[in-house]
Amino acid sequence: MNITHIVCTYPPYYGGMGNVVFQTAKALLDRGHNVTVLTPGYHERKEIKGAEEKVEEEHAPELEKQEADVKRIAPAFQYGNAAYLPTIAEELDAADIVHLHYPFYGTANLVRKWKKKHPEKGLVITYHMDPRSQGWRGLVFSLYAKFVMPKVLAAADAICVSSFDYAESSEAALLYAKQKDMWHELPFGVDTDRFAPRKKDDLLLKKHTLDPNISTILFVGGMDEAHHFKGIPVLLKSLVLLKKSLGELQVVLLGEGELKEQFELQARALGVEGMVRFVGRVSEDDLPLYYNLADLFVLPSIHRGEAFGMVLLEAFASGVPVIASDLAGVRTVAERAGVVVQPKNVYALAQAIQDYIELKDKKPLKEQARQAAETVYNWESIGEQLECIYTNML
Repeated sequence: MNITHIVCTYPPYYGGMGNVVFQTAKALLDRGHNVTVLTPGYHERKEIKGAEEKVEEEHAPELEKQEADVKRIAPAFQYGNAAYLPTIAEELDAADIVHLHYPFYGTANLVRKWKKKHPEKGLVITYHMDPRSQGWRGLVFSLYAKFVMPKVLAAADAICVSSFDYAESSEAALLYAKQKDMWHELPFGVDTDRFAPRKKDDLLLKKHTLDPNISTILFVGGMDEAHHFKGIPVLLKSLVLLKKSLGELQVVLLGEGELKEQFELQARALGVEGMVRFVGRVSEDDLPLYYNLADLFVLPSIHRGEAFGMVLLEAFASGVPVIASDLAGVRTVAERAGVVVQPKNVYALAQAIQDYIELKDKKPLKEQARQAAETVYNWESIGEQLECIYTNML
Protein backbone atom coordinates (compact mmCIF):
# COMPACT_ATOMS: atom_id res chain seq x y z
CA MET A 1 0.00 0.00 0.00
CA ASN A 2 0.96 3.62 -0.53
CA ILE A 3 0.48 5.25 2.87
CA THR A 4 0.84 8.96 3.62
CA HIS A 5 1.16 10.21 7.20
CA ILE A 6 0.49 13.86 8.06
CA VAL A 7 1.90 15.26 11.30
CA CYS A 8 2.66 18.73 12.70
CA THR A 9 6.12 17.83 14.04
CA TYR A 10 8.75 15.30 13.03
CA PRO A 11 12.33 14.48 14.03
CA PRO A 12 14.72 16.11 14.58
CA TYR A 13 12.14 18.20 16.46
CA TYR A 14 11.83 16.60 19.89
CA GLY A 15 8.19 15.71 20.49
CA GLY A 16 6.04 12.65 21.09
CA MET A 17 3.78 12.90 18.02
CA GLY A 18 6.67 13.13 15.59
CA ASN A 19 8.49 10.25 17.22
CA VAL A 20 5.33 8.13 17.04
CA VAL A 21 5.05 8.75 13.30
CA PHE A 22 8.75 8.04 12.81
CA GLN A 23 8.43 4.63 14.49
CA THR A 24 5.06 3.89 12.85
CA ALA A 25 6.55 4.59 9.43
CA LYS A 26 9.45 2.27 10.22
CA ALA A 27 7.09 -0.53 11.29
CA LEU A 28 5.07 -0.15 8.07
CA LEU A 29 8.21 -0.05 5.93
CA ASP A 30 9.32 -3.29 7.56
CA ARG A 31 6.02 -4.81 6.42
CA GLY A 32 6.70 -3.84 2.80
CA HIS A 33 4.58 -0.71 2.40
CA ASN A 34 5.52 2.58 0.75
CA VAL A 35 5.38 5.36 3.32
CA THR A 36 5.40 9.13 2.82
CA VAL A 37 5.46 11.60 5.71
CA LEU A 38 4.17 15.15 5.17
CA THR A 39 5.19 17.69 7.79
CA PRO A 40 5.83 21.45 7.94
CA GLY A 41 9.31 22.65 7.10
CA TYR A 42 9.58 25.04 10.03
CA HIS A 43 11.30 22.61 12.40
CA GLU A 44 14.27 21.72 10.26
CA ARG A 45 17.69 21.66 11.91
CA LYS A 46 18.87 25.13 12.98
CA GLU A 47 15.28 26.44 13.04
CA ILE A 48 14.50 24.41 16.14
CA LYS A 49 14.41 26.77 19.10
CA GLY A 50 17.26 26.28 21.53
CA ALA A 51 19.00 23.70 19.36
CA GLU A 52 22.47 24.24 17.97
CA GLU A 53 23.53 23.06 14.54
CA LYS A 54 25.97 20.55 16.01
CA VAL A 55 23.25 18.86 18.03
CA GLU A 56 20.95 18.57 15.04
CA GLU A 57 23.71 16.98 12.99
CA GLU A 58 23.91 14.32 15.68
CA HIS A 59 20.23 13.54 15.09
CA ALA A 60 20.56 13.37 11.32
CA PRO A 61 22.06 9.86 10.96
CA GLU A 62 19.07 8.33 12.71
CA LEU A 63 16.76 9.94 10.14
CA GLU A 64 18.86 8.68 7.27
CA LYS A 65 18.34 5.07 8.41
CA GLN A 66 14.65 5.34 7.55
CA GLU A 67 13.47 4.89 3.97
CA ALA A 68 10.21 6.83 4.34
CA ASP A 69 9.85 9.72 1.92
CA VAL A 70 9.77 12.72 4.25
CA LYS A 71 8.48 15.90 2.61
CA ARG A 72 8.85 19.10 4.63
CA ILE A 73 6.35 21.55 3.18
CA ALA A 74 6.91 25.28 3.63
CA PRO A 75 3.87 26.67 5.47
CA ALA A 76 1.99 29.70 4.18
CA PHE A 77 1.44 30.58 7.82
CA GLN A 78 2.65 29.08 11.06
CA TYR A 79 2.45 29.72 14.78
CA GLY A 80 4.11 27.34 17.22
CA ASN A 81 3.30 23.83 16.00
CA ALA A 82 0.30 25.01 13.96
CA ALA A 83 0.80 25.44 10.22
CA TYR A 84 -1.33 26.18 7.18
CA LEU A 85 -0.18 24.01 4.26
CA PRO A 86 -2.40 25.00 1.30
CA THR A 87 -0.50 22.78 -1.16
CA ILE A 88 -0.92 19.58 0.84
CA ALA A 89 -3.89 18.28 -1.18
CA GLU A 90 -1.78 17.75 -4.28
CA GLU A 91 0.52 15.49 -2.24
CA LEU A 92 -2.31 13.14 -1.23
CA ASP A 93 -3.76 11.90 -4.50
CA ALA A 94 -1.23 9.09 -4.97
CA ALA A 95 -1.95 7.57 -1.55
CA ASP A 96 -4.13 4.53 -0.92
CA ILE A 97 -4.39 5.51 2.74
CA VAL A 98 -3.99 8.95 4.27
CA HIS A 99 -3.26 8.93 8.00
CA LEU A 100 -3.69 12.26 9.80
CA HIS A 101 -2.25 12.74 13.27
CA TYR A 102 -4.51 15.06 15.25
CA PRO A 103 -4.15 17.78 16.47
CA PHE A 104 -2.69 19.62 13.51
CA TYR A 105 -4.12 23.13 13.55
CA GLY A 106 -4.22 24.83 10.17
CA THR A 107 -3.97 21.62 8.16
CA ALA A 108 -6.41 19.08 9.65
CA ASN A 109 -9.38 20.86 8.09
CA LEU A 110 -7.63 20.91 4.71
CA VAL A 111 -7.37 17.12 4.93
CA ARG A 112 -11.08 16.93 5.74
CA LYS A 113 -11.90 18.98 2.63
CA TRP A 114 -9.63 16.76 0.52
CA LYS A 115 -11.41 13.65 1.81
CA LYS A 116 -14.78 15.15 0.89
CA LYS A 117 -13.60 15.43 -2.72
CA HIS A 118 -12.05 11.92 -2.65
CA PRO A 119 -14.47 9.68 -0.70
CA GLU A 120 -12.96 6.59 -2.30
CA LYS A 121 -9.65 7.20 -0.49
CA GLY A 122 -9.13 5.80 2.99
CA LEU A 123 -8.64 8.30 5.82
CA VAL A 124 -7.39 7.25 9.25
CA ILE A 125 -7.02 9.74 12.07
CA THR A 126 -5.01 9.14 15.22
CA TYR A 127 -6.44 11.25 18.03
CA HIS A 128 -3.31 11.94 20.07
CA MET A 129 -4.52 14.40 22.69
CA ASP A 130 -6.67 17.33 23.75
CA PRO A 131 -4.54 20.46 23.37
CA ARG A 132 -4.49 22.63 26.48
CA SER A 133 -3.35 26.20 27.05
CA GLN A 134 -4.21 29.40 28.89
CA GLY A 135 -5.43 32.81 27.76
CA TRP A 136 -6.41 33.43 24.16
CA ARG A 137 -4.83 30.19 22.94
CA GLY A 138 -6.94 28.21 25.35
CA LEU A 139 -10.02 29.95 23.95
CA VAL A 140 -8.96 29.13 20.39
CA PHE A 141 -8.43 25.47 21.35
CA SER A 142 -11.88 25.30 22.96
CA LEU A 143 -13.64 26.85 19.97
CA TYR A 144 -11.78 24.57 17.57
CA ALA A 145 -12.72 21.50 19.62
CA LYS A 146 -16.37 22.55 19.59
CA PHE A 147 -16.82 23.59 15.97
CA VAL A 148 -14.03 22.12 13.82
CA MET A 149 -12.72 18.96 15.47
CA PRO A 150 -16.05 17.05 15.19
CA LYS A 151 -16.13 17.72 11.44
CA VAL A 152 -12.53 16.56 11.03
CA LEU A 153 -13.13 13.31 12.92
CA ALA A 154 -16.41 12.71 11.08
CA ALA A 155 -14.47 12.59 7.81
CA ALA A 156 -12.43 9.59 8.97
CA ASP A 157 -13.07 5.98 8.01
CA ALA A 158 -11.30 4.85 11.18
CA ILE A 159 -10.00 6.60 14.29
CA CYS A 160 -7.11 5.34 16.41
CA VAL A 161 -6.50 6.30 20.03
CA SER A 162 -3.72 5.19 22.36
CA SER A 163 -6.25 4.03 24.95
CA PHE A 164 -10.02 3.93 25.29
CA ASP A 165 -9.45 5.32 28.79
CA TYR A 166 -8.26 8.54 27.18
CA ALA A 167 -11.01 8.59 24.56
CA GLU A 168 -13.71 8.31 27.23
CA SER A 169 -12.53 11.49 28.98
CA SER A 170 -11.35 13.46 25.96
CA GLU A 171 -13.02 16.31 24.11
CA ALA A 172 -14.03 13.69 21.55
CA ALA A 173 -15.83 11.58 24.18
CA LEU A 174 -19.31 12.16 22.74
CA LEU A 175 -18.16 11.20 19.25
CA TYR A 176 -16.46 8.12 20.68
CA ALA A 177 -19.61 7.08 22.56
CA LYS A 178 -21.77 7.43 19.43
CA GLN A 179 -19.47 5.55 17.03
CA LYS A 180 -17.37 3.14 19.07
CA ASP A 181 -17.15 0.75 16.13
CA MET A 182 -15.03 3.30 14.26
CA TRP A 183 -12.51 3.67 17.09
CA HIS A 184 -9.52 1.41 17.57
CA GLU A 185 -7.35 1.18 20.68
CA LEU A 186 -3.82 1.15 19.35
CA PRO A 187 -1.04 1.93 21.83
CA PHE A 188 2.25 3.35 20.74
CA GLY A 189 5.38 1.25 20.89
CA VAL A 190 9.06 1.32 21.73
CA ASP A 191 12.23 -0.04 20.14
CA THR A 192 13.22 -2.72 22.64
CA ASP A 193 16.60 -3.25 21.00
CA ARG A 194 17.59 0.39 21.19
CA PHE A 195 16.22 0.88 24.70
CA ALA A 196 17.32 -2.01 26.90
CA PRO A 197 18.73 -2.59 30.41
CA ARG A 198 22.47 -1.88 30.56
CA LYS A 199 24.97 -0.86 33.20
CA LYS A 200 25.45 2.84 33.85
CA ASP A 201 27.82 4.50 31.40
CA ASP A 202 31.00 5.61 33.18
CA LEU A 203 31.66 8.46 30.74
CA LEU A 204 28.21 9.97 31.27
CA LEU A 205 28.51 9.61 35.03
CA LYS A 206 31.79 11.51 34.91
CA LYS A 207 30.52 14.10 32.41
CA HIS A 208 27.61 15.09 34.65
CA THR A 209 29.37 14.49 38.00
CA LEU A 210 26.89 11.80 38.99
CA ASP A 211 27.56 9.35 41.82
CA PRO A 212 26.57 5.79 40.79
CA ASN A 213 25.81 5.00 44.43
CA ILE A 214 23.21 7.76 44.76
CA SER A 215 19.69 7.24 43.40
CA THR A 216 19.10 9.00 40.08
CA ILE A 217 15.76 10.25 38.76
CA LEU A 218 15.30 10.95 35.05
CA PHE A 219 12.94 13.30 33.23
CA VAL A 220 12.79 13.49 29.42
CA GLY A 221 10.62 16.02 27.61
CA GLY A 222 10.38 19.23 25.66
CA MET A 223 11.02 22.47 27.51
CA ASP A 224 9.25 24.76 25.07
CA GLU A 225 5.86 26.43 25.42
CA ALA A 226 4.22 23.63 23.42
CA HIS A 227 5.23 21.23 26.21
CA HIS A 228 4.53 23.47 29.21
CA PHE A 229 2.24 20.74 30.58
CA LYS A 230 5.15 18.41 31.36
CA GLY A 231 5.17 19.61 34.98
CA ILE A 232 8.85 20.34 35.56
CA PRO A 233 8.04 23.00 38.22
CA VAL A 234 6.13 20.33 40.18
CA LEU A 235 9.15 18.03 40.09
CA LEU A 236 11.50 20.82 41.20
CA LYS A 237 9.25 21.72 44.14
CA SER A 238 9.10 18.08 45.20
CA LEU A 239 12.89 18.08 45.44
CA VAL A 240 12.70 20.64 48.24
CA LEU A 241 10.84 18.05 50.33
CA LEU A 242 13.06 15.18 49.23
CA LYS A 243 16.20 17.14 50.06
CA LYS A 244 15.03 17.17 53.67
CA SER A 245 13.78 13.58 53.85
CA LEU A 246 16.30 11.71 51.70
CA GLY A 247 19.26 14.04 51.58
CA GLU A 248 21.19 12.67 48.63
CA LEU A 249 19.35 12.44 45.33
CA GLN A 250 20.28 13.17 41.71
CA VAL A 251 17.89 14.36 39.01
CA VAL A 252 18.77 14.45 35.31
CA LEU A 253 16.52 16.47 33.00
CA LEU A 254 16.79 16.01 29.25
CA GLY A 255 15.13 18.42 26.86
CA GLU A 256 15.49 21.79 25.19
CA GLY A 257 13.35 24.85 24.64
CA GLU A 258 12.74 28.46 25.55
CA LEU A 259 11.51 27.55 29.05
CA LYS A 260 14.71 25.76 30.06
CA GLU A 261 16.40 28.88 31.47
CA GLN A 262 13.27 29.63 33.49
CA PHE A 263 13.40 26.14 35.02
CA GLU A 264 17.09 26.53 35.84
CA LEU A 265 16.36 29.79 37.63
CA GLN A 266 13.54 28.13 39.55
CA ALA A 267 15.87 25.33 40.68
CA ARG A 268 18.27 27.96 42.04
CA ALA A 269 15.49 29.86 43.76
CA LEU A 270 14.32 26.66 45.45
CA GLY A 271 17.83 25.75 46.55
CA VAL A 272 17.92 22.43 44.69
CA GLU A 273 20.32 23.38 41.88
CA GLY A 274 22.93 21.02 43.33
CA MET A 275 20.56 18.07 42.90
CA VAL A 276 19.66 18.67 39.25
CA ARG A 277 21.47 18.41 35.93
CA PHE A 278 19.84 20.24 33.01
CA VAL A 279 21.51 18.33 30.20
CA GLY A 280 19.63 19.82 27.25
CA ARG A 281 19.20 17.90 24.01
CA VAL A 282 21.21 14.72 23.53
CA SER A 283 21.99 12.67 20.44
CA GLU A 284 19.79 9.76 19.41
CA ASP A 285 22.70 7.40 20.10
CA ASP A 286 23.20 8.73 23.63
CA LEU A 287 19.53 8.90 24.64
CA PRO A 288 19.22 5.20 25.62
CA LEU A 289 22.36 5.52 27.75
CA TYR A 290 20.73 8.27 29.80
CA TYR A 291 17.81 5.99 30.58
CA ASN A 292 20.36 3.48 31.83
CA LEU A 293 21.63 6.07 34.32
CA ALA A 294 18.19 6.20 35.94
CA ASP A 295 16.86 4.27 38.90
CA LEU A 296 13.45 5.87 38.48
CA PHE A 297 11.67 7.81 35.73
CA VAL A 298 9.24 10.63 36.54
CA LEU A 299 6.57 12.20 34.30
CA PRO A 300 4.76 14.83 36.42
CA SER A 301 2.44 16.20 33.70
CA ILE A 302 -0.26 18.58 34.87
CA HIS A 303 -3.17 18.03 32.47
CA ARG A 304 -4.61 16.01 29.57
CA GLY A 305 -2.17 17.56 27.12
CA GLU A 306 -0.25 14.44 28.17
CA ALA A 307 -2.30 11.64 26.71
CA PHE A 308 0.06 8.67 26.74
CA GLY A 309 3.73 9.28 27.51
CA MET A 310 6.09 7.73 24.96
CA VAL A 311 8.94 8.35 27.38
CA LEU A 312 7.31 5.92 29.82
CA LEU A 313 7.77 3.17 27.24
CA GLU A 314 11.43 4.08 26.77
CA ALA A 315 11.86 3.81 30.53
CA PHE A 316 10.05 0.45 30.60
CA ALA A 317 12.24 -0.95 27.84
CA SER A 318 15.30 0.18 29.80
CA GLY A 319 14.05 -1.68 32.87
CA VAL A 320 13.27 1.54 34.76
CA PRO A 321 10.06 1.82 36.83
CA VAL A 322 8.03 5.03 36.59
CA ILE A 323 6.02 7.56 38.53
CA ALA A 324 3.50 9.53 36.48
CA SER A 325 0.49 11.75 36.94
CA ASP A 326 -2.92 10.12 37.29
CA LEU A 327 -4.20 11.25 33.90
CA ALA A 328 -6.42 9.40 31.46
CA GLY A 329 -4.25 7.43 29.06
CA VAL A 330 -1.06 8.03 31.02
CA ARG A 331 -2.21 5.85 33.92
CA THR A 332 -3.00 3.03 31.49
CA VAL A 333 0.72 2.87 30.76
CA ALA A 334 2.31 3.86 34.07
CA GLU A 335 0.46 1.40 36.28
CA ARG A 336 1.98 -1.54 34.41
CA ALA A 337 5.30 -0.92 36.17
CA GLY A 338 4.96 2.02 38.49
CA VAL A 339 2.53 4.25 40.33
CA VAL A 340 0.46 7.32 39.54
CA VAL A 341 -0.05 10.42 41.68
CA GLN A 342 -2.49 13.31 41.61
CA PRO A 343 -1.42 15.93 39.04
CA LYS A 344 0.20 19.08 40.51
CA ASN A 345 0.40 17.44 43.96
CA VAL A 346 3.97 18.18 45.05
CA TYR A 347 3.62 16.23 48.30
CA ALA A 348 2.19 13.12 46.64
CA LEU A 349 4.98 13.13 44.06
CA ALA A 350 7.66 13.52 46.72
CA GLN A 351 6.17 10.70 48.79
CA ALA A 352 5.94 8.35 45.81
CA ILE A 353 9.58 9.03 44.91
CA GLN A 354 10.67 8.45 48.50
CA ASP A 355 8.66 5.22 48.75
CA TYR A 356 10.38 3.81 45.68
CA ILE A 357 13.88 4.94 46.68
CA GLU A 358 13.41 3.26 50.07
CA LEU A 359 12.03 0.06 48.51
CA LYS A 360 14.43 -2.74 49.41
CA ASP A 361 13.78 -5.13 46.51
CA LYS A 362 13.42 -3.18 43.27
CA LYS A 363 14.24 -6.06 40.93
CA PRO A 364 10.66 -7.39 40.40
CA LEU A 365 9.39 -3.97 39.32
CA LYS A 366 12.32 -3.49 36.95
CA GLU A 367 11.64 -6.88 35.35
CA GLN A 368 7.94 -6.02 35.13
CA ALA A 369 8.80 -2.82 33.26
CA ARG A 370 10.91 -4.61 30.68
CA GLN A 371 8.27 -7.33 30.21
CA ALA A 372 5.58 -4.71 29.52
CA ALA A 373 7.74 -3.14 26.82
CA GLU A 374 8.40 -6.49 25.15
CA THR A 375 4.84 -7.82 25.20
CA VAL A 376 2.42 -4.88 25.14
CA TYR A 377 4.36 -2.09 23.43
CA ASN A 378 6.18 -3.96 20.68
CA TRP A 379 6.28 -1.96 17.42
CA GLU A 380 6.17 -5.08 15.26
CA SER A 381 2.84 -6.10 16.77
CA ILE A 382 1.49 -2.54 16.60
CA GLY A 383 2.49 -2.28 12.93
CA GLU A 384 0.60 -5.49 12.21
CA GLN A 385 -2.53 -4.17 13.97
CA LEU A 386 -2.38 -0.91 12.03
CA GLU A 387 -1.95 -2.79 8.77
CA CYS A 388 -5.17 -4.70 9.54
CA ILE A 389 -7.03 -1.44 10.10
CA TYR A 390 -5.80 -0.16 6.73
CA THR A 391 -6.63 -3.40 4.92
CA ASN A 392 -10.18 -3.52 6.25
CA MET A 393 -10.82 -0.06 4.79
CA LEU A 394 -9.85 -0.95 1.22
